[in-house]
Amino acid sequence: MKAQILKVNEVDEYYFDEGCYILELSNSETDPDVSIARAKVKPGVTTQLHRLTGVIERYVILSGLGVVEVAEQEPEPVSTGDVVIIPPLCPQRITNVGTEDLVFLAICSPRFTTHVYENV
Repeated sequence: MKAQILKVNEVDEYYFDEGCYILELSNSETDPDVSIARAKVKPGVTTQLHRLTGVIERYVILSGLGVVEVAEQEPEPVSTGDVVIIPPLCPQRITNVGTEDLVFLAICSPRFTTHVYENV
């Protein structure tokens, strides 16, 4: 691996069928240990219940208000600064309960690829 600066390009944001907008900030075969994406969930939207195989995911809430559901835990309110740690194979989803976009980083290790994603 070499040192580098990755520049964000807003036009690369795309809608993911899970129910949110994704902007990959760092996700490359040259850095297989981790990926970082910015996720955006519109007000009133709940993402698809899903799980990741072999990947630990962390949500770092940047702005907005949400309710997250992970595994068998009770739904939990989340807001700016909260971190949600999601072990592999745990069903998960998040609902935007606010009036503005819910924005968070999704940090995965090893890196996220579509083949690890499974609707539940």
